[in-house]
Amino acid sequence: MPDPCNGATPELSVIVPVFNESANLRPLVRRLVPALDCVESFEVIFIDDGSSDDTREVLRALNAEDPRLRAISFSRNFGKEIAIAAGVDAALGRGAVIMDADLQHPPEAIGLFVAKWREGYQNVYAVRQSRETDSPARRWFTKKFYHIFSAFGEIDLPEGAGDFRLLDRVALDALKGLRERARFSKGLYAWIGFKSVGVPFEVAERHSGESKFSYGKLTRFAFDGIVSFTTVPLKVWTYIGTAIAAFALVNAVYYVLEVFIWGVTVPGFASLIVSIMFFAGVQLISLGVLGEYIGRVFAEVKGRPLYVVAERIGAAAGAQAEADDE
Repeated sequence: MPDPCNGATPELSVIVPVFNESANLRPLVRRLVPALDCVESFEVIFIDDGSSDDTREVLRALNAEDPRLRAISFSRNFGKEIAIAAGVDAALGRGAVIMDADLQHPPEAIGLFVAKWREGYQNVYAVRQSRETDSPARRWFTKKFYHIFSAFGEIDLPEGAGDFRLLDRVALDALKGLRERARFSKGLYAWIGFKSVGVPFEVAERHSGESKFSYGKLTRFAFDGIVSFTTVPLKVWTYIGTAIAAFALVNAVYYVLEVFIWGVTVPGFASLIVSIMFFAGVQLISLGVLGEYIGRVFAEVKGRPLYVVAERIGAAAGAQAEADDE
């Protein structure tokens, strides 16, 4: 069996972003390693996204026990989307699986991914069959997000598909070329295309700990996804402005006719204040949307690296011919 630690290219890489997941790492490895018997050789790359618990110490211990388990630790928390990008950069395999560390993504499903991969599919994604593990509010917001994205997005986003998937080397190389900072990985997986297929799976309960995504973070993530893949929020203000201008013109005609027919009337104070506040609000909202896009342009033109590596754990990582800060 080829050994990736001795320079041989592993058949499959497994990318696992982690943030304060020390309690989940060993249970994950106990299930993950046997599930990878379906491939000739493998490596597991844990991306420590600036954890504040003992995650890094556990990763060092796991690497000492099995050199196929390696890790990259960030200098601070850069976010899950950036952690996935770092894993894609570091993966050496002919294909790579992306999965969470909390065991909501069952490692046993990897065998199904590999079977589809060997049939010629280059983007094999898991499709959630239900969202019973989510709260009713989160299910409602998720459903609305997919509806909005479907209506205004520039690409088709498979509903129920997430980060849990297997990507062929050609798809990984395509992702590596996408260096944008405001990342929405679900959209990027769909944008690169390639021969794709969905594999159904049931989401399990978290093994330990709580989700790191609050409603605020999820809302921001959803907004990033929409803004990254459509310019509709910019274009819509043209139509809103046109509609308001037409409404103002109709009102002007009405007031002229009112003067000639009924005489001059004194405008009400309340209607004046409401009108001023309404138009001021419209202007501020439009400026805010404009600012969101300009802010993204500003972040891109600065050219900062996506992430900064504090430590690479594992022989294969040390031998990798890539710069630490990409």
